[in-house]
Amino acid sequence: MKKVLMLITAAIVWMSASAQMQFGVKVGVDATNFWGKGIVPSPQASEYPFRVNHDMKFNYQAGLVMEYTFTDKFAISPEVVFAAQGGKRTLDNPALPVSQRTAKYTTNYINVPVMLKYYLSPAFSIDLGPQVGFNVYSKGNGVDVKGSTKTVDFGVGLGGTYNLTDKAFVQARYTLGMTNVFKYDNDDCKNSNIQLAFGMKF
Repeated sequence: MKKVLMLITAAIVWMSASAQMQFGVKVGVDATNFWGKGIVPSPQASEYPFRVNHDMKFNYQAGLVMEYTFTDKFAISPEVVFAAQGGKRTLDNPALPVSQRTAKYTTNYINVPVMLKYYLSPAFSIDLGPQVGFNVYSKGNGVDVKGSTKTVDFGVGLGGTYNLTDKAFVQARYTLGMTNVFKYDNDDCKNSNIQLAFGMKF
């Protein structure tokens, strides 16, 4: 038992000594959308037996990053990022005026992803981890719909980071939302976000 405790203690000390922490910032562009069975502005809209088409919006992100390196292969990287998200939906319903068939949604979040990074080489890592988002602003066609939007959003991110230098990096990631954006039980609509970012570590 003593030997096991000594080995565990030695491992913790070695990991702490070999660990390296860096902080930084990043900015990027996003292609955001919704995924799910439908995007509807109200419960009544789901009664229309017509197809709902989804279209992307181009948005942006900006925030803070931290990377805690355990070994030359593994690191953990939490972030706090403001992300403008949302999407478009077109309801293929001839009974509606053309002006009412398309709706643009803006759903902005403070996202907190926690990525586990596996370095395939000193410059390139594969990143995977969960994300929680806190809704701060929601509009549909310019009308405030925050009251109809869930406050918390959960998702999973997968991507990669390439270190251009010891300080500069570029990043690509896809985040798939796992919870409905809106509060209506029959509104199956989740976030989808393709991200390209540039960052600097200090």
